Amino acid sequence: MLFTERLILRPWHGDDADALYELARDERVGPAAGWPPHQSVEESANVIRSVFSAPETYAVVSRETDCIVGCIGLIGADVSNIPVASDEAEVGYWLGVPYWGRGLMSEALRELMRHAFETLGYAALWCGWFDGNVRSERVQKRCGFRFVRTAYDQPWPLTDAILTEHFSRITREEWSKLCSER
Repeated sequence: MLFTERLILRPWHGDDADALYELARDERVGPAAGWPPHQSVEESANVIRSVFSAPETYAVVSRETDCIVGCIGLIGADVSNIPVASDEAEVGYWLGVPYWGRGLMSEALRELMRHAFETLGYAALWCGWFDGNVRSERVQKRCGFRFVRTAYDQPWPLTDAILTEHFSRITREEWSKLCSER
């Protein structure tokens, strides 16, 4: 588990399915992150078992309310949809609509970055956002990621769409410099 001032990043549990469904069924969440809205609690339970059970995938939980507010995780080079080196990882995240605009995902991402660089020893982290997802773009910029490239008209099987994705990256050295400036 990882901790910030307002958040706990912890593994997902089977009994989180109801909370996940309440957030993931909102049509403003999934499609912006590249997946369809959840249609049932059973689907959410299956996602916890099959996707969110991956190592370094965390439920983002409010310390104040003990409620799940979103999800964040590291995706290794072997399963990343971004071509990353073996000592790099992709970051994926989403936040439930009721929690937008509070800086929670930036806080979670900063802690995940610390963990990735200090504990896991990654050399760089990659992140992407789909065209039009300005919230995600802002989170990445706020946390020090810098734009690298754009992939236009990419087939996205999860939503049966053609999407444009922008990619950003931060190295361990860039992260260390940012930390020393704070």
